[in-house]
Amino acid sequence: MARLNLDPVAAHEPTEIDDQPNDAAVLAPIVDRDGEDYLLFTRRADHLGEHPGQMSFPGGGAEPEDDSILETALREAKEEIGLDPGEAEVVGQLDDIRTISEYAVTPFVAHAPDRTYDPDDGEVAEIVTLPLSGLLDPANFEYERRDDPHYGEIVVHYFHVDGYTVWGATGRMLVQLLELATDFEAPEPSADSRL
Repeated sequence: MARLNLDPVAAHEPTEIDDQPNDAAVLAPIVDRDGEDYLLFTRRADHLGEHPGQMSFPGGGAEPEDDSILETALREAKEEIGLDPGEAEVVGQLDDIRTISEYAVTPFVAHAPDRTYDPDDGEVAEIVTLPLSGLLDPANFEYERRDDPHYGEIVVHYFHVDGYTVWGATGRMLVQLLELATDFEAPEPSADSRL
């Protein structure tokens, strides 16, 4: 059974980004199902203006009433999937990343109960739990180099598991989580410093 070693995540001192016009946060929920770790993702609703249909962690933009960026992640997880903040056992924080939509996104990693969640139909088409074993299977992973008009050459990672594909910003977060918490090593860096 594949398990994450979250000690390095808890000890990680994240790199923060403060040069983007917008701040956002996501929560990467880890679910223990029958002795194996699963990661919980949302598939974004197809009608959304940004990243429709893509796999993502629950999260969104910071609001003025949020006392902290962690509160943003917890509030958004409650709104999008019905995860009560008291149910989320936050373990640590990953490096901030820049997105093409000009956000600095702060990812948090947390344990969450293995239960049925309630998707917000306005934003979430589907809640998906993917097994760590599938995410770690080399047969399910690929990457490509792309020329980005703003950042030059970048590397994009793809995880294909159970008919779903995790890529883009969420793929970059997933790469860092797996590199910290497992023996996974991405064959090419994702140029996080530029994106």
